Amino acid sequence: VDKLLGDAGILASLVAGEEGIGDLFRQHGITLPGGVKAEEFDYFHGLVLSEELRRGIDGCYGVGDGLYGGVSIGLPPLLKFGTQEMILKYAVPCIKGERRICLAISEPYAGSDVAQIRTTATPAADGSWHVSGVKKWITGGMVADYFTTLCKTEQHGSVMLLLERDDDKGTVTTKPIKTSYSAAAGTAYVTIHDAHVTGQNLVGKVGMGFMQTMANFNFERWGMICGGNRHSRMVLEECLRWAALRKVFGKPLIQQPVIRYKLAEMAAEIEAVHSMLEDLTFQMNNMAPADINKHLAGTIALLKYKQTRVATIVSDNACQIFGGRAITGTGMGYVVEKFQRSFKFQAILGGSEEIMADFAIRQ
Repeated sequence: VDKLLGDAGILASLVAGEEGIGDLFRQHGITLPGGVKAEEFDYFHGLVLSEELRRGIDGCYGVGDGLYGGVSIGLPPLLKFGTQEMILKYAVPCIKGERRICLAISEPYAGSDVAQIRTTATPAADGSWHVSGVKKWITGGMVADYFTTLCKTEQHGSVMLLLERDDDKGTVTTKPIKTSYSAAAGTAYVTIHDAHVTGQNLVGKVGMGFMQTMANFNFERWGMICGGNRHSRMVLEECLRWAALRKVFGKPLIQQPVIRYKLAEMAAEIEAVHSMLEDLTFQMNNMAPADINKHLAGTIALLKYKQTRVATIVSDNACQIFGGRAITGTGMGYVVEKFQRSFKFQAILGGSEEIMADFAIRQ
């Protein structure tokens, strides 16, 4: 499956917006869907991609995270800050679907408060590092070969290191975390026990690990908004279809005023998010990445907060419209059943609602 995603250019599309990526693609025979050139790929392409990927997995949020979620957030820091040697050795195989990568930031002690991480990297005299600690809720970690890992140091601030899985020596291992949306996401608890990391696997600069992590957060959150709102739209489509088919008290469900109100509420909220999303995407298309991080971080955070609040309304209304079928994993209600088990993930991953709302106002 990974190779199919690579050959189809899906994995390449996830990073097609990175600076200078077109030359890398051409050097290694990597193409994008539809014959689009990397230099032409913009944020509206990314918007369509995110929406269609969510639609293509039939609303199975966890399946999407397992197939490409880890790659979409673990690869950009490597492409942005890694050396040319690292990109050729690690990034290219991941883009082609030959290897897997994930982002290892969160810990049992540090979620949205990234600065509180405890995983420690200790420098050695030969320029290498010794890393110990744990990472938790790592999307795609169970199937990852490489871990883009944020660490703290005793004297040099934070660093970002690329760790390789080592089940044989037991220095970098994973075990599954059971979550409510799907085991297919490969959500992992990562244990790092005195892992030896060569100096060549330092991503970026010593002391800049936290800033390098933050550099990708806005684009990650924007992608979550794109896919998340499309998921809400899928649920609305299911509700409209069901309300037209289902008969209660001798007439179609959609003839009940209270049902039409719920449908209208969902539609209005979803369209409001999409309108703001298109406006935001247009602004991003006309700004450099550094300016996006400087001027749009608050707007992106605010929209992420709004999107997950809307998803809460959609889930609640959809469950009431579908009744018992909304809590049944098969049949016409399966999309709604999966949604009400998974929509809360986006309200937590990438920054919780409370953090997003506060950050937006402070910005």
